[in-house]
Amino acid sequence: MRKIICIAVLMVTMVPALAQNREVIRKKGKTLIFTNDDPGLKKEVRSGLIKNFFKVYPKLVRDFNPRATDTVRVKIDTAYNGVAYAHNGKVTISSRWLEKKPGDTDVITHEVMHLVQAYPPDSGPGWLTEGIADYVRYVYGVDNEKAGWSLPAYEPGHHYENSYRITARFLVWLTENRNKDIVPLLDEHMRNKTYSPELWKTYTSKSLDDLWTMYQASPEL
Repeated sequence: MRKIICIAVLMVTMVPALAQNREVIRKKGKTLIFTNDDPGLKKEVRSGLIKNFFKVYPKLVRDFNPRATDTVRVKIDTAYNGVAYAHNGKVTISSRWLEKKPGDTDVITHEVMHLVQAYPPDSGPGWLTEGIADYVRYVYGVDNEKAGWSLPAYEPGHHYENSYRITARFLVWLTENRNKDIVPLLDEHMRNKTYSPELWKTYTSKSLDDLWTMYQASPEL
């Protein structure tokens, strides 16, 4: 009997400690469920991630996909060895990455864009998916400079299929030189599974390869 009582007391004392790791924050019509498994996470990193979420996510929903989820779960994971990933309304961020790069609170900007994208399987090329997410980080990011994050200058050997920042820079160039709405247009086609390579010519009057050749000749932003 005493053993059962002791176990019950232990369980009761453990619950508040566990509950402290989970916060539910509601602002701007969005709900953030923030779970932190890392007791060593710096307060400024935690507050930076939350601030960036509420500054960026409502804008992304408005500008790209008003049907995106209003409730997002973010977890700081001590067991995950990568950087971050997003799936099914949830963002997982490595505590090790935040320890290494505490200024990289805009990692959440890239990841929540994946939730806004919500592309179905086989909707289009993966390099474009990641390129759009990094384009969004460049345009909507709160403090990329603090993270030491920027778009790389064009170099010989780069290709639009390199994905992430290299593709993102190409997308920025396209918005400045060919069609300011090219990214939202491609994003919508990807979400609706209507993407095709011919869309580049539809929206810019040039094929994708021709656009890349033009970019190589004059890649300045």
